[in-house]
Amino acid sequence: MLNNMMPGNGNGNGEDRPGKISRKRQVVKSFEAKLSQQRTSAERIADSLNYFFGDLRFAVMNLLWFFIWIVWNMGWVPGLVPFDPFPFGLLTMIVSLEAIFLSIFVLISQNRSSKVDKLRSEVDLQINLTSEQEITKALSMLKILLEKNGTDMSKDDDLPKMLKPIDAWELERKLARDMAENRK
Repeated sequence: MLNNMMPGNGNGNGEDRPGKISRKRQVVKSFEAKLSQQRTSAERIADSLNYFFGDLRFAVMNLLWFFIWIVWNMGWVPGLVPFDPFPFGLLTMIVSLEAIFLSIFVLISQNRSSKVDKLRSEVDLQINLTSEQEITKALSMLKILLEKNGTDMSKDDDLPKMLKPIDAWELERKLARDMAENRK
Protein backbone atom coordinates (compact mmCIF):
# COMPACT_ATOMS: atom_id res chain seq x y z
CA MET A 1 0.00 0.00 0.00
CA LEU A 2 2.76 2.44 0.97
CA ASN A 3 4.63 1.60 -2.20
CA ASN A 4 1.68 2.82 -4.28
CA MET A 5 1.84 6.20 -2.55
CA MET A 6 5.52 6.71 -3.30
CA PRO A 7 6.88 8.12 -6.56
CA GLY A 8 7.60 5.57 -9.24
CA ASN A 9 5.73 2.82 -10.91
CA GLY A 10 5.60 0.54 -7.90
CA ASN A 11 7.76 -2.20 -9.36
CA GLY A 12 10.79 -1.22 -7.27
CA ASN A 13 13.16 -0.81 -10.19
CA GLY A 14 13.58 2.96 -9.68
CA GLU A 15 11.82 4.02 -12.87
CA ASP A 16 9.84 7.12 -11.99
CA ARG A 17 6.52 7.89 -13.53
CA PRO A 18 5.68 11.59 -13.24
CA GLY A 19 3.21 12.20 -10.43
CA LYS A 20 0.71 15.04 -10.29
CA ILE A 21 3.18 17.46 -8.70
CA SER A 22 5.83 16.57 -11.24
CA ARG A 23 3.36 17.09 -14.10
CA LYS A 24 2.40 20.51 -12.70
CA ARG A 25 6.07 21.46 -12.55
CA GLN A 26 6.45 20.32 -16.15
CA VAL A 27 3.49 22.53 -17.13
CA VAL A 28 5.11 25.56 -15.49
CA LYS A 29 8.46 24.77 -17.13
CA SER A 30 6.65 24.39 -20.44
CA PHE A 31 5.12 27.88 -20.01
CA GLU A 32 8.57 29.28 -19.27
CA ALA A 33 10.05 27.52 -22.29
CA LYS A 34 7.27 28.87 -24.53
CA LEU A 35 7.83 32.40 -23.22
CA SER A 36 11.55 31.96 -23.80
CA GLN A 37 10.92 30.91 -27.40
CA GLN A 38 8.59 33.90 -27.93
CA ARG A 39 11.26 36.44 -26.97
CA THR A 40 11.79 39.30 -29.37
CA SER A 41 15.18 39.80 -31.00
CA ALA A 42 15.88 42.66 -28.58
CA GLU A 43 15.06 40.40 -25.60
CA ARG A 44 17.31 37.64 -26.93
CA ILE A 45 20.18 40.08 -27.43
CA ALA A 46 19.59 41.65 -24.00
CA ASP A 47 19.56 38.21 -22.33
CA SER A 48 22.79 37.22 -24.09
CA LEU A 49 24.49 40.48 -23.19
CA ASN A 50 23.27 40.22 -19.58
CA TYR A 51 24.75 36.75 -19.39
CA PHE A 52 28.08 38.10 -20.63
CA PHE A 53 28.03 41.37 -18.65
CA GLY A 54 26.98 39.61 -15.45
CA ASP A 55 30.07 37.42 -15.50
CA LEU A 56 33.24 37.93 -13.47
CA ARG A 57 35.24 37.77 -16.69
CA PHE A 58 33.57 40.98 -17.85
CA ALA A 59 34.50 42.72 -14.59
CA VAL A 60 38.12 41.56 -14.93
CA MET A 61 38.16 42.64 -18.57
CA ASN A 62 36.90 46.11 -17.55
CA LEU A 63 39.50 46.41 -14.78
CA LEU A 64 42.25 45.43 -17.19
CA TRP A 65 40.95 47.85 -19.83
CA PHE A 66 40.82 50.75 -17.31
CA PHE A 67 44.27 49.89 -15.97
CA ILE A 68 45.81 49.89 -19.46
CA TRP A 69 43.96 53.11 -20.39
CA ILE A 70 45.13 54.93 -17.25
CA VAL A 71 48.73 53.68 -17.44
CA TRP A 72 48.92 54.62 -21.15
CA ASN A 73 47.38 58.06 -20.68
CA MET A 74 49.38 58.97 -17.58
CA GLY A 75 52.49 58.69 -19.76
CA TRP A 76 54.03 55.95 -17.63
CA VAL A 77 54.92 53.77 -20.63
CA PRO A 78 57.80 55.12 -22.71
CA GLY A 79 56.96 55.35 -26.39
CA LEU A 80 53.17 55.50 -25.90
CA VAL A 81 51.80 58.98 -26.43
CA PRO A 82 48.85 59.84 -24.17
CA PHE A 83 45.70 60.51 -26.21
CA ASP A 84 43.31 61.09 -23.27
CA PRO A 85 45.26 62.93 -20.57
CA PHE A 86 44.06 63.25 -16.99
CA PRO A 87 41.16 63.71 -16.04
CA PHE A 88 40.41 61.18 -18.82
CA GLY A 89 37.43 62.87 -20.50
CA LEU A 90 37.17 60.27 -23.27
CA LEU A 91 37.33 57.39 -20.78
CA THR A 92 34.63 59.06 -18.67
CA MET A 93 32.37 59.38 -21.72
CA ILE A 94 32.96 55.75 -22.74
CA VAL A 95 32.25 54.49 -19.21
CA SER A 96 29.07 56.60 -19.05
CA LEU A 97 27.85 55.19 -22.36
CA GLU A 98 28.67 51.66 -21.18
CA ALA A 99 26.65 52.25 -18.01
CA ILE A 100 23.68 53.57 -19.99
CA PHE A 101 23.62 50.59 -22.34
CA LEU A 102 24.18 48.07 -19.55
CA SER A 103 21.23 49.58 -17.67
CA ILE A 104 19.02 49.35 -20.75
CA PHE A 105 19.93 45.69 -21.34
CA VAL A 106 19.34 44.85 -17.68
CA LEU A 107 15.92 46.54 -17.76
CA ILE A 108 14.91 44.66 -20.93
CA SER A 109 15.87 41.32 -19.33
CA GLN A 110 14.15 42.23 -16.07
CA ASN A 111 10.93 43.06 -17.92
CA ARG A 112 11.00 39.64 -19.57
CA SER A 113 11.76 37.97 -16.23
CA SER A 114 8.86 39.88 -14.74
CA LYS A 115 6.53 38.34 -17.36
CA VAL A 116 7.70 34.87 -16.35
CA ASP A 117 7.26 35.71 -12.66
CA LYS A 118 3.72 36.99 -13.29
CA LEU A 119 2.87 33.76 -15.10
CA ARG A 120 4.32 31.69 -12.26
CA SER A 121 2.36 33.78 -9.76
CA GLU A 122 -0.86 33.27 -11.70
CA VAL A 123 -0.27 29.50 -11.85
CA ASP A 124 0.41 29.51 -8.09
CA LEU A 125 -2.82 31.43 -7.47
CA GLN A 126 -4.85 28.98 -9.55
CA ILE A 127 -3.30 26.00 -7.77
CA ASN A 128 -3.87 27.60 -4.36
CA LEU A 129 -7.52 28.35 -5.14
CA THR A 130 -8.03 24.80 -6.36
CA SER A 131 -6.29 23.42 -3.27
CA GLU A 132 -8.46 25.57 -1.01
CA GLN A 133 -11.60 24.16 -2.66
CA GLU A 134 -10.30 20.61 -2.35
CA ILE A 135 -9.36 21.05 1.32
CA THR A 136 -12.75 22.60 2.13
CA LYS A 137 -14.46 19.67 0.39
CA ALA A 138 -12.29 17.15 2.27
CA LEU A 139 -13.10 18.85 5.59
CA SER A 140 -16.81 18.72 4.77
CA MET A 141 -16.58 15.02 4.00
CA LEU A 142 -14.55 14.38 7.16
CA LYS A 143 -17.14 16.23 9.25
CA ILE A 144 -19.92 14.07 7.78
CA LEU A 145 -17.96 10.89 8.57
CA LEU A 146 -17.21 12.02 12.13
CA GLU A 147 -20.85 12.95 12.77
CA LYS A 148 -22.00 9.56 11.39
CA ASN A 149 -19.66 7.91 13.86
CA GLY A 150 -21.18 9.87 16.74
CA THR A 151 -18.48 12.52 17.22
CA ASP A 152 -19.88 15.81 18.51
CA MET A 153 -18.48 18.57 16.30
CA SER A 154 -20.56 21.39 17.83
CA LYS A 155 -17.82 22.41 20.28
CA ASP A 156 -15.27 23.11 17.55
CA ASP A 157 -15.48 26.89 17.00
CA ASP A 158 -12.96 26.89 14.14
CA LEU A 159 -14.68 24.27 11.99
CA PRO A 160 -17.54 26.45 10.65
CA LYS A 161 -14.99 29.05 9.50
CA MET A 162 -12.85 26.35 7.90
CA LEU A 163 -15.85 24.86 6.07
CA LYS A 164 -16.77 28.22 4.54
CA PRO A 165 -15.14 28.57 1.11
CA ILE A 166 -12.86 31.56 0.68
CA ASP A 167 -14.34 34.24 -1.56
CA ALA A 168 -11.33 35.19 -3.67
CA TRP A 169 -13.07 38.30 -5.04
CA GLU A 170 -13.87 39.57 -1.55
CA LEU A 171 -10.33 38.84 -0.42
CA GLU A 172 -8.99 40.83 -3.41
CA ARG A 173 -11.29 43.77 -2.61
CA LYS A 174 -10.22 43.71 1.06
CA LEU A 175 -6.53 43.68 0.10
CA ALA A 176 -7.09 46.59 -2.30
CA ARG A 177 -8.84 48.58 0.46
CA ASP A 178 -6.04 47.79 2.93
CA MET A 179 -3.38 48.84 0.42
CA ALA A 180 -5.25 52.08 -0.33
CA GLU A 181 -5.47 52.88 3.40
CA ASN A 182 -1.75 52.16 3.89
CA ARG A 183 -0.87 54.66 1.13
CA LYS A 184 -2.62 57.48 2.98
